[in-house]
Amino acid sequence: MGKTTLCNTIMGLKSSQRGSIRFHGEEISNMPPHKVTARGVAYTPQGRRLWHSLTVDEHLKLSANSIGLWSIDRIYDTFPRIYERRRNRAGQLSGGEQQMLTIGRALMSKPKMILLDEPSMGLAPQLVEEIFEIVKDLNQREGVSFLLAEQNTNIALRYADYGYVLENGRVVMDGEGAELRENEDVKEFYLGMGGEGRKSFRDGKNYRRRKRWL
Repeated sequence: MGKTTLCNTIMGLKSSQRGSIRFHGEEISNMPPHKVTARGVAYTPQGRRLWHSLTVDEHLKLSANSIGLWSIDRIYDTFPRIYERRRNRAGQLSGGEQQMLTIGRALMSKPKMILLDEPSMGLAPQLVEEIFEIVKDLNQREGVSFLLAEQNTNIALRYADYGYVLENGRVVMDGEGAELRENEDVKEFYLGMGGEGRKSFRDGKNYRRRKRWL
């Protein structure tokens, strides 16, 4: 759909072929990743991308040595679960604990915005809720903005202030999160619910006929 490509392009990990990417009024298109980070953008990539042989503590110390704007104790206060596992290697953590470590690592740079790419991937629903509640708290308490790229439309629209629906790399719908959640097309095509109950994506003809943007 283009969500990961968008995140990689914002971070400078992928070249931008056209258009403009501006952050706090500054053009950051094709800026090297370390310079994007220095301007206040952090990234938690899809799949977490941790070093499985390093401990939780080593991951955070490595980030602290590079930038060192958030203290490790502050990360542990935010994520008590990974404090308990601080001497364990990342490869020994559960998927939820790995996601918490990835967000904690991103917070070490004291970002203004964090790009969250598919944070719910591979996690049990209870852990997904826990992580999204932590993200909500960080947004409200610390003032950190989050750009969430998420395929789980249901939970994304429950927490998002504003949303964009991407299909094949282009925006086909946008609006307030609460409004999108109540939109009949969103309910039918992305939440699996419509006026007649659950819908199947296998009904391709109906899907394309009703999708006015296709």
